[in-house]
Amino acid sequence: MQTVTSTYTFGAKQYDLTARTHIMGILNVTPDSFFDGGQFFSVEQAVARGREMVDEGADFIDIGGESTRPGSEPPPLDEELRRVLPVIERLAKATDIPLSIDTYKASVAEQALEAGAVVVNDISGLHFDDHLADVTAKHKASIVLMHIQGTPKTMQENPHYENLVEEICHYLEEGVRIAERKGIEQIVVDPGIGFGKTLYHNLELIRRLREFQRLGYPVLVGPSRKAFIGKVLDLPVDQRIEGTAAAVAVSIMNGANIVRVHDVKQMKRVAHVVDAIVRA
Repeated sequence: MQTVTSTYTFGAKQYDLTARTHIMGILNVTPDSFFDGGQFFSVEQAVARGREMVDEGADFIDIGGESTRPGSEPPPLDEELRRVLPVIERLAKATDIPLSIDTYKASVAEQALEAGAVVVNDISGLHFDDHLADVTAKHKASIVLMHIQGTPKTMQENPHYENLVEEICHYLEEGVRIAERKGIEQIVVDPGIGFGKTLYHNLELIRRLREFQRLGYPVLVGPSRKAFIGKVLDLPVDQRIEGTAAAVAVSIMNGANIVRVHDVKQMKRVAHVVDAIVRA
């Protein structure tokens, strides 16, 4: 098991990612995301929610203009940029909390980083766009490398693995090698809960999350309100906050350094208590 690099600098903030759990708030500027689609679709709504997440204790705000729910189609590039750039520009002026752009497209990342983002959150782990690593390195940005099987449109059609953790680690290692070769210094890895996984894959990944520490980088996990929680509880997306809290707590106990969530205030409290238990 490699020692995880802990102290990262994101813009004006320096975080020791192993000292406590850090909270990444989800800000979807989309009409069709699975939980909050349409809630923050206007610039004013999105900026207000971003400010609220800062007040609630978010360590990062992850801004996305494309829904990557199962079966989704990407929006036109100019529409994605129209959604995210004004929000990034205004939040970058309003707060020093690091902003992340949730995209796998180099052209979107380029303009988002110029607008004030300092992290690229790539659901493809550098497997979709050959230029994304170059853009990230040029801007000296950090990157989150996530695993996905297939694409958002196809990922839930019939996900299958011979060896779940080994295959995901291999995929992430490929992205890590690309990022390191391009000179990206701050890397975070994410096994991709819900992205080409069955219910049982997701449960196993959370149970075995600590195994991803062998990659030598902090681990991010994003279970927030996802379908696997709905399947366990037989509840719709708007009634999954307790299930999310359970998944977040177990993820932290199993080695998560960052949790990506919709409900910042509540999950910040969950993380604080779990940290007091496991990191004392």
